[in-house]
Amino acid sequence: MISTAPESSPRMTPKSRRARTLLVLLLGALASCASLSFERTTQTSGTFEATGVAITVLKIDVPKSALQITRENLADANLANMQIEEVEVIPDLGWWNWVLDILSVRRARIAGRWGFDGGDGL
Repeated sequence: MISTAPESSPRMTPKSRRARTLLVLLLGALASCASLSFERTTQTSGTFEATGVAITVLKIDVPKSALQITRENLADANLANMQIEEVEVIPDLGWWNWVLDILSVRRARIAGRWGFDGGDGL
């Protein structure tokens, strides 16, 4: 029978346990940030803006790419006649984006119009 002395077993102090828990919660919250806002201009139309944030570590986006999170958020809204007018991913370094694939936080924003405002000749 193998016995271990009380001094030899590793113990986690309450302070280190709290620090680890806080770190995991912060990473989880940061990895899944997204927002969606609508502003109605008429009874059947308006504008929208959606954002998503993702962490990239060694070319792996957690939980998904920021642009994909944003697009899925818009698709879940299920609004009629959505027309995207602006798409941006920040930061965007052009050819140097491979540097951001090592470690980065990316934010995507999509803005546009939805619905029928009556000015389309319909």
